[in-house]
Amino acid sequence: MRAQPAAAHQTGFAATGGFQCATPSTRCSHFVAAAAVEAPPAPSSSNMAEPYLPKVREDIRNIAIIAHVDHGKTTLVDSMLKQSKVFRSNQVVEERVMDSNALERERGITILSKNTAVRYGGIKINIIDTPGHADFGGEVERVLNMCDGVLLLVDSVEGPMPQTRFVLRKALELNKKVIVVVNKIDRAAARPDFVIDSTFDLFVDLGANDEQCDFPVVYASGANGVAGGSPEELAEDLAPLFEAIVREVSPPRVNMEAPLQLLCTNLDYDEHKGRIAIGRITSGRVNKAETVVVCKPGDDKPRAGRVAELFVYDNFSRVPVELVEAGDICALTGLSDVAIGETICAREAPNPLPTIKVEEPTVRMTFMVNTSPFAGREGKFVTSRNLKERLERELERNLALRVEPGETADQFIVSGRGALHISILMENMRREGFEFAVGPPKVITRTDERGHKLEPYEDAIIEVPEEHMGQVVELMGTRKGQMQGMSGGMEGGSRVMYTIPTRGLLGLRNAMLTATKGTAVLNTIFREYAPWCGDILTRENGSLVGHETGQVTAYAIESVQQRGRLFVEPGQEIYAEQVVGIHQRQGDLKVNVCKRKAATNIRSAGADKTVPLSEPIRMGLDDALEYIEEDELVEVTPAAVRIRKGPVVKRTGGRG
Repeated sequence: MRAQPAAAHQTGFAATGGFQCATPSTRCSHFVAAAAVEAPPAPSSSNMAEPYLPKVREDIRNIAIIAHVDHGKTTLVDSMLKQSKVFRSNQVVEERVMDSNALERERGITILSKNTAVRYGGIKINIIDTPGHADFGGEVERVLNMCDGVLLLVDSVEGPMPQTRFVLRKALELNKKVIVVVNKIDRAAARPDFVIDSTFDLFVDLGANDEQCDFPVVYASGANGVAGGSPEELAEDLAPLFEAIVREVSPPRVNMEAPLQLLCTNLDYDEHKGRIAIGRITSGRVNKAETVVVCKPGDDKPRAGRVAELFVYDNFSRVPVELVEAGDICALTGLSDVAIGETICAREAPNPLPTIKVEEPTVRMTFMVNTSPFAGREGKFVTSRNLKERLERELERNLALRVEPGETADQFIVSGRGALHISILMENMRREGFEFAVGPPKVITRTDERGHKLEPYEDAIIEVPEEHMGQVVELMGTRKGQMQGMSGGMEGGSRVMYTIPTRGLLGLRNAMLTATKGTAVLNTIFREYAPWCGDILTRENGSLVGHETGQVTAYAIESVQQRGRLFVEPGQEIYAEQVVGIHQRQGDLKVNVCKRKAATNIRSAGADKTVPLSEPIRMGLDDALEYIEEDELVEVTPAAVRIRKGPVVKRTGGRG
């Protein structure tokens, strides 16, 4: 059965006296009555003896927006907020307003899930914006517990990508209603028929049933704020999208009179209010100042607490309320020790819901106290106690993260979904004033029942121009990648699919950008654990290592730059054993970049001749983590990111 587009302005509305107006702000209230026609009939008097009768809350829809990275989720939410009159007409609003984190704005990606709500024709639509990168899949898995349906955004040119498969599989497993939104339909190279066919094939491949495969489709341009039931017939606003949400997503069916159950799905923190628990009320209701208990399955003694303040999401802000009922998403304060996955229950009925489970991590790194010669000069929090307390705080809200003790008291093994997942944590820590060192990323291995070593493998999809296909195939081959298929890509390029060990991906992104002159686009998603494939060479060149502590001079760089590419520039301070560049050959080479020209009273004939200095490589945190090998460490401070030689961190797994 093929999917049919959602005809937003046709079936279901005129016949029932429903939607008559053109925009959300002027939409009349008749639609609420029309929607109520489909509500289940009221129970007969013979059933009134049942303890708790379910009630359909027609005034609420709970949705999450899921998609591959850069397919336009946050931009679409921007347009939904603007058209719902959330902001004043003269209010200055930044682009991607939901990406409130500074790091999100810098990188142009969503890292943390966020809640907001809009009102459309008397119906409140709770919207959850989710990350698109596979490394932050733990955020997506958590928030799917709060919604009844999802908007699956698919780029009108790229079609379904690796992360699309991951998030869609999770939504189908939870039996969430899926509305497919073909976004960026205004692109010149848009191919909506191909995208719908590919999405349908993906549904079938993931084992969706007939009802799920008959998904509604809306075509939209989040940047322009328009949508429609077909690519050729777009409305002047997003009304067709709002209509599809209200029509296709089931309203919450809840027990109002049952005891309170609220699964804590997210945490926030306010320096005045303290910890803020966020979740959806499954049953019952909660009042401000009410005494509740916090528990999870298997707890013998639930912890009592008192709700200090109560909030709901409305028009891009938290609104204080006195009462919240089942079906709505709310935030509450006063429970200082509540954790994600725990249930907030009525005091007289501590009945916890199943806790939240997320996929296991695949990559680990060693965090340790910085012991370089510059240790303590730039950071505010430098001790192992500071490091331990910060990592424990991160565990409270980052469910996909794991922390365990290292080989010594000042080491901690941090495991996550990928190198980016962990590097975002490190970037946040350095901005908070932490100073520490980290070892190279390593994969987490397993052992099967026969004692064979297993390692994680990932699906990789690479978009590359035809002229650079040879370099990509050669690079993937050296890292044990197995080609699974090839097809036409966007704008005349090719799309090639690989299965590759996660070890082979460590350091691959920069190598591929160099080989393809910055034109390749690499996307990956975890596939499975499979047998260990042997050694993988991830770096062919050695390092240039500083010979002494001092200040880098232009005189020294003139001769050293012939040995390779440098990371440092004149005037920069370095210390002995710091990695100052990439050697042009295999093996490390010690160089003196602090050497000064001898002062004499004899002026040579070539004294005024200067050698131009090459531009140094700017090594950011992600670049440094991709570069380092087994005997190297990354020194992370608020002011700098340095690479230095250090002890080999002997842990299970490795880069090969």
